Amino acid sequence: MKRFALLGNPNSGKTTLFNLLTGSKCHVGNWAGVTVEKKEGIYKLNEEEISIIDLPGIYSFSPYTDEEVVSRNFIIDEKPDCVINIIDSTNLERNLYLTTQLLEIDVPVCIALNMYDVLEKRGIKLDIDKLSKEIGVPVVAISAQKNTNINTLIEEAYNASNKKRKASTVLKDTPLNHLINDLYKAFKGLDVDNPLYHAIKLIEEDKVEISNHQKLLGIVSEFKEGFNDPVFGTDLEAIIADSRYNYITSHYCEARRVYSINNNEETTTDKIDKVLTSKWFGLPIFLLILFLIFHLTFSTNLFWFGGLIKSDSFANNEFLSGAIWHEGGINSPGVILQSLLTGLTDYLTSLVGSLLQNAPSFLQSLVCDGILSGIFSVLSFVPQILLLFLFFSILEDTGYMSRIAFILDRIMRKFGLSGRAFIPMIMGFGCSVPAIINCRTLGTDNEKTATIRVIPFFSCGAKLPILTAISAAIASYWGFKNPDLITYGMYVFGVLLAFLTIIIMNRTTLKEKTPPFMMELPAYHLPNPKSLALHLWDKLKHFIEKAFTIILASTIMIWFLQSFTFDWKYIEEVRPSSIVESSFEVKLEEDEYKDKFFEYISANELEEDISFDELYELYLENKNDSNLIYLIDGVFELALNEYNDTISDPNYKNTSDSILAGFGKLILPVFTPLGWGYNLDKDTAWIYPVSALTGLIAKENVVATFNVLSETILYNKTLELEELKDIYHKSLNPINSQIEIISKTKANAHWSILLSFIVFNMTTIPCMAAVATAKAELPKKRFKSTIIFWIVSSYLASSFIYLVFRWWWTIFIFALIVALIFGLLYLMRKRKEKKECLH
Repeated sequence: MKRFALLGNPNSGKTTLFNLLTGSKCHVGNWAGVTVEKKEGIYKLNEEEISIIDLPGIYSFSPYTDEEVVSRNFIIDEKPDCVINIIDSTNLERNLYLTTQLLEIDVPVCIALNMYDVLEKRGIKLDIDKLSKEIGVPVVAISAQKNTNINTLIEEAYNASNKKRKASTVLKDTPLNHLINDLYKAFKGLDVDNPLYHAIKLIEEDKVEISNHQKLLGIVSEFKEGFNDPVFGTDLEAIIADSRYNYITSHYCEARRVYSINNNEETTTDKIDKVLTSKWFGLPIFLLILFLIFHLTFSTNLFWFGGLIKSDSFANNEFLSGAIWHEGGINSPGVILQSLLTGLTDYLTSLVGSLLQNAPSFLQSLVCDGILSGIFSVLSFVPQILLLFLFFSILEDTGYMSRIAFILDRIMRKFGLSGRAFIPMIMGFGCSVPAIINCRTLGTDNEKTATIRVIPFFSCGAKLPILTAISAAIASYWGFKNPDLITYGMYVFGVLLAFLTIIIMNRTTLKEKTPPFMMELPAYHLPNPKSLALHLWDKLKHFIEKAFTIILASTIMIWFLQSFTFDWKYIEEVRPSSIVESSFEVKLEEDEYKDKFFEYISANELEEDISFDELYELYLENKNDSNLIYLIDGVFELALNEYNDTISDPNYKNTSDSILAGFGKLILPVFTPLGWGYNLDKDTAWIYPVSALTGLIAKENVVATFNVLSETILYNKTLELEELKDIYHKSLNPINSQIEIISKTKANAHWSILLSFIVFNMTTIPCMAAVATAKAELPKKRFKSTIIFWIVSSYLASSFIYLVFRWWWTIFIFALIVALIFGLLYLMRKRKEKKECLH
């Protein structure tokens, strides 16, 4: 099977061509040793299959980034049968620079002049035959967007692959030609493949060549002693770069012919750029676009109707009110899709539960609460992640994202990052998983690592329940009038912490000079639907493959820890509210109760499938209705007897006896400086660390764990009828659970305890899906240090919030600690640099 490699600049249409050639017959992974994405697919030419390898988009073969190293190593070491060099024909000079380097390698080459249709619209044509003659390899004008001349391109590449090609260089008429020939002969004498390429790279003082061929470096040094260019002096790399561009301009660009008198008129792209990249309007427009993207993905009030929708037929429809309608407003497409998927997964869970109703309770719990919970927690991310990817892919494919990176580069460079880094940071507000995946577009390993580390500080949608529930509880308990100010303040705190830690990393462990930022600004064009679909499919596969196993395994582990005691006894958890709901189903099977129930709903024109909590809400509105009292009290009395019988059993165990609870109590001292350790009631304070641990699976679990434990731990005693009613009433509002825990765990000592808890969950290790994604994107050592970074930074940040708001003078102690950490990291970096210099 022949292997063709696709090589080209970023935004040259390389990926569009790859998707066109391979369709869905491709697989995605990472190149060995690096996190750069590797795509390989199959193209069928007549009866013969051809393997197509999509190399990373690069501007040159200089080893500044992983992408450049991967591309040059593949062509030199793997020796593909042909390299198809994709060139953006609307930006010929810039794209041909890489071509001049490629021609210096002994490999068959075929050039694809992409976007040729756009060039013709501008009133420009290229003399393809003349260009092919000048370059010395086949040249085919194509349009990957419109599927033009693709078969011709592959046929030309196939023909080229059947012939050997000797390397050539455009530098033969330069003052360096003699030096090139000397090194060429030296490399050839050493029996090195591609001697011309290695000779020129050594002259450029390429760090890889210097490392591999130090003995030949003396030839370059000797040449420099007697050489001095009037413009560049002895900077041979600059001379070579200048010579390449001069040759491109004087030879290749002669093939261009302008035939339209409108050529000097402004293009559509130029007109759009006057607005979208404007000094005054560029950034505000981008922020508006970002707002619309996140609004369409996460909003539950898409058109800002609020409570304006009052139609009973609409509001009472369970499907519409659950998935499309929410509290008088219309859900966004992202929320609708997620609600539909959640409804499906909930139905499947209940279906499996009903099939296992005669199975042992531990098996039911393992399957439903462990395995299915793990699988469905992965799936719950998918709709909104794909929608985010779709929006950002559209922005990228149209050419807009390139402009934004340039606009933001000046700001981000002050923090040691390039403009590209801002995009994944902002995506972090939606979901950390696509944000971390998007970091692979960044230029250097240090920039990728720093950005991935701070993405969890940009609170994703899954952390919103923690912010809103606990902020509302703080406001209710201490009488604050504006809980949203607490939530907003936590978002701002996360952003400030992100940039503070970036500055520290850039000055210490990840210090480097921000690399030059170079990116093509392609013409604006409509995205290709097929290319978008394939791109989304690749991202979906990557997410599920990398995140699925870790989430599933960790969910089962958490289930096991909270379901068994240290002596391996299974805990059959008893929640008062759950018993009430199940008792309602039991009562409906009793003839007398059933008759009364249907008599009541018929008289009041209610739905037959009315839930107990809806019936209970009616009871709260009219406690004097004797029929309602009969229906409600009948359920509560049955539930009370079952609950008290269970609690009174001497062998009864609850979550406080579990392995997880034991671990939570064991680590309580660790969280004392954060405000939620031994300074609270030690018998119940373990709820906080345990909730934070379950939040590692999915951040929504933090509030869910609070709600469950508020019943199973705080009410672990026999109850009276009114007590059970009160517990059930409180269970209908999650804020009540938070207030109950605040009181029972003595966290009401100061509101800073709750703020500290919020900050820890916002900034610590993200959910397992994000952790799995980070593991896939980072080298092993950096992944481990990133986990440590998340733990340490969240610990310091939350303890800072607790101690400073409780005792203001502790801010001086924190300043000293930060200074010591900064100093220690600085000394470690200096020591590392000294060792590197010695070696």
